[in-house]
Amino acid sequence: MADMILEPRLEDQKTPDLNPGEEVIARFQGSLRTYVKEHVLLAALGSVLMVGVLIYMGNPHAWTGVVGAVAAIAVRGLYVAREQLGFVWTLTNHRLIGPTGSGILLGNIEKVNTLFTAAQVVTIGGDKYMLKYQADAKDTKAQIEQACAR
Repeated sequence: MADMILEPRLEDQKTPDLNPGEEVIARFQGSLRTYVKEHVLLAALGSVLMVGVLIYMGNPHAWTGVVGAVAAIAVRGLYVAREQLGFVWTLTNHRLIGPTGSGILLGNIEKVNTLFTAAQVVTIGGDKYMLKYQADAKDTKAQIEQACAR
């Protein structure tokens, strides 16, 4: 089994090859709605922070903090959207297969956490993998845990 790539690229994504007797239970892909909501929240938090910093520094044009924060988050969001939303994780009755085709055997999954809109898979060896921008991270967690319990 190949090792997971730390920063997978969308062009590296493969349709997983299933082993004999392996069946797909679910596929997990980022949600555009969740992605946009998370970036709007980041822009709002960044705006408040930057305005505060500029006021603290005595800048008479503190409103520029809003412009800068929104612009920065918007550019970042547009730049990585296609890639982050294009990743597909496949859950089978034997393993969780990442976007690059490498997988984690279900027996090697120690726990699944939720962090905001992501499901974090933690292996027995301590490796952590994020399924980002899930429409319902708790449901993603539940499906993975249910497959592990079988």
